[in-house]
Amino acid sequence: MIEDPAAAEASLDPMRSKLLAQLVEPGSATSLAAKVGLARQKVNYHLRTLERHGLVELVEERKKGNVTERVMQATAASFVISPTALASVQPDPARSPDRLSARWLLALAAQLVRDVGSLVTGATEARKRVATFAIDGEIRFASAADRAAFAEELAGAVTSLVSKYHDESAEGGRDHRLVVAVHPAVTKEH
Repeated sequence: MIEDPAAAEASLDPMRSKLLAQLVEPGSATSLAAKVGLARQKVNYHLRTLERHGLVELVEERKKGNVTERVMQATAASFVISPTALASVQPDPARSPDRLSARWLLALAAQLVRDVGSLVTGATEARKRVATFAIDGEIRFASAADRAAFAEELAGAVTSLVSKYHDESAEGGRDHRLVVAVHPAVTKEH
């Protein structure tokens, strides 16, 4: 999870993004230069920037004559930029809660990324797992009226389940966040 704005900016550079993808496996500036079609010196420049932001790390140094080859590897198999890194434009779900607003959905999604990222970071440090559950699927509605009816029925079912299982006075209980979202699927055509 990238939370530092400068690290986010560094990772979003197209060449650095390519290098990060290549560095799932260890590599040197020389080996990467051939893969990404850039001079070794320019690759070194990008690697030093990524290293300064903690996105890659040194795994080995190899002596080759008078030259020391640095072998680097990404510090994670994949990265997600937290909305916290973009605090100035970060959406706030507390502002104008509107179940039918795309902006509110975006704010909830941003909060979900922040919260789960924080949980994953904490769990990794504690060497524990995070208890989560997610459902993902697609549904094709015949009409806008069907979509509205589905949303109303889904809201009723979720409200019923929440009232059945929520126990405000449960000693030792732990609060969990529930987010349910329906949005048009993003396809190549749309």
